[in-house]
Amino acid sequence: MTTLICNCNQTMPLDAKALSSALDEDLTLHTALCRRQAASFQKAIKANDDVTVACTQEQRLFAALADETEGARAGVTAPIKFINIRETGGWSRYASQAMPKIAALLAAARLPEPEPVPTVTYKSQGRLLIIGEMGQATQLADMLSDTLSVTIFSIAARAASAPSNGHFSSQERKYPVLAGKIDQLSGWLGAFKLNWQKNNPIDLDLCTRCNACVVACPEQAISFDFQINMSKCKSHRSCVSACEVAGAINFERDAAEMEDAFDVVLDLSDKPLIDWHAAPQGYFKDASAATLIKLRDMVGEFEKPKFFTYKQKICAHSRNESVGCNACVEICSAHAITSEKSRQQIKVNPNLCVGCGACTTVCPTGALTYAYPKASEQGAKIKALLTTYAAAGGKEPALLLHSQGAGAQLIEQLGRAAQLRKAQGVPNNLIPIGVWHTASMGIDLWLSAIAMGAQQIAVLTTAEEAPDYLNGLRQQMEVAQTLLRGLGYAGTHLQLIEAKDVTSLEAALQQLKTTKQSVPVKPARFALPSEKRSTLDLALDHLITNAPQNPLPEQIELPKAGSPFGNLQINKDACTLCLSCVSACPASALQDNPERPQLKFIEKNCVQCGLCAQTCPEKAITLEPRLLLTKERGQSRVINEQPPYTCVRCSKPFGTLKAIEAMLGKLSGHAMFQGEALNRLKMCGDCRVIDIYSNNNEAKIQDFPR
Repeated sequence: MTTLICNCNQTMPLDAKALSSALDEDLTLHTALCRRQAASFQKAIKANDDVTVACTQEQRLFAALADETEGARAGVTAPIKFINIRETGGWSRYASQAMPKIAALLAAARLPEPEPVPTVTYKSQGRLLIIGEMGQATQLADMLSDTLSVTIFSIAARAASAPSNGHFSSQERKYPVLAGKIDQLSGWLGAFKLNWQKNNPIDLDLCTRCNACVVACPEQAISFDFQINMSKCKSHRSCVSACEVAGAINFERDAAEMEDAFDVVLDLSDKPLIDWHAAPQGYFKDASAATLIKLRDMVGEFEKPKFFTYKQKICAHSRNESVGCNACVEICSAHAITSEKSRQQIKVNPNLCVGCGACTTVCPTGALTYAYPKASEQGAKIKALLTTYAAAGGKEPALLLHSQGAGAQLIEQLGRAAQLRKAQGVPNNLIPIGVWHTASMGIDLWLSAIAMGAQQIAVLTTAEEAPDYLNGLRQQMEVAQTLLRGLGYAGTHLQLIEAKDVTSLEAALQQLKTTKQSVPVKPARFALPSEKRSTLDLALDHLITNAPQNPLPEQIELPKAGSPFGNLQINKDACTLCLSCVSACPASALQDNPERPQLKFIEKNCVQCGLCAQTCPEKAITLEPRLLLTKERGQSRVINEQPPYTCVRCSKPFGTLKAIEAMLGKLSGHAMFQGEALNRLKMCGDCRVIDIYSNNNEAKIQDFPR
């Protein structure tokens, strides 16, 4: 790996010796790598090593230079990586103390790219549907029709008296026009479906736009979108007479259910048809210049990563059509996750998924995991950052998780403000980590980072996150912070920063500097596995082993919302040991004993999904969120047992005393269970059959005529 650092015009106080030592590489600082020192870049990309360039400002220029360099491998077998050390560390009032952080960022950039994941494909033929007033819709169609095949769905104009801006001085029929009542718009880029009712008396396919009906209508109920406002119409039917030749107006026509397919939708309705925080790909709700540019490119084949993996076997959503954990369905702002309780699973639509990862953060079992990148790959990055930071002499490291979109832009704005002496910038101990979405990292990665020595995890959110994501992050942070405080780790290790501008971000980051947190004396160095529960176990084991509190409490009570750990309280007076809960448990936390009527529980496996409580016919189970710190947490223990009920005929045990007595009590008054029939309920299955066939007074099916 070759690292090229450009200190443009020496605007950063970089220490080449310190960075070289931390990265174990002989580094040369450049001051004009993209200009007069470009030969150094060209030499590096001709070599056999991968290349990391510590500059994102001139990324396009470097890429173009690589394409023009004869013999360069860049883009063929070894892509060039770009890393920002300027706004994130070099441009701040703490720049002289930021060498450990800069070294850590450079070390993380050397890591391999995430493993490839399956992709989701969209195919668009450019069939655009514009939903809006005829005037505006037609104007927009004129701008886009050279690249897209436009259809207009006309909705009533706000001022239905005259054409807007005189646009209808020419009423040339250029585009297909639909009108009526929209029932539903569904789908995504390349696969939108519009269900609507053709319920207006004017048939736009027959209408010639002669305006005769508009002139003839005494109530002015017909506007220049050529649809009749039925609330104004007084049934004079002058329009019908005026349209006799074309025959486009018929008040007796029945409404027809229609369905049309489109690839892209521009919805200019006052109330959008799809009003989600994360709208489907290919759906737009404004006519800004940026939107029009995007629309023109919406033709062809497109790919995106499949951001998630799903393991139905450990999903705690449903069993036997009873719903337990519904966290992923409730938090998804893209409406990509639906319940299929009849199949004991959820269903994730990869075409609607936008990759926020909030579902994986709130999933207690790890049935849903984030795949791009995987948790193990993010863990390797965190480990590289913290290890290099400590090796370079850094103290009290903290991590700042931010999105690669608005979050990264806000941090860059803060860095530029610091360079102009208008802000202090990113603190020297705060290491930024860009992620696809801030909701994609949760309690497993947070606690692992704390175990590895991070004193604090700050999650930067902007206006791009859905409110439900913020609530989910707060819940998970409360659980993690409760665990840490219960173990004796002082301070506030997890912070959710909500920043809309540079000023609010600056204030929040300065507030972080005033807090002090305790962490394990010995940092963890484990590699994160791919399973969420295994990662949590590793992190907790390290945090518990190195906990400052001595002696530790037996248990830590956790918040009810979002807790992935806990106990079960059994009402033994109500429980009949029917063992319905055992078959419902997705995590094998509840188990039976084939030899005796017992209900066993392994607390370490419990994810507090509530399926056992939902399934229990006696409502005898109550969840108790907590983390048990004794060795019993990982052991199987009996939480209820009862003496067996023995067959009155052969003395073989076949049920519990309580269950059989409860059954006898409920059926003793039933007409079918009197006398010998009631006594037969006290027998095992084999003896019941023998008793029926050995009883001469018992009616048998062969005794009935055929």
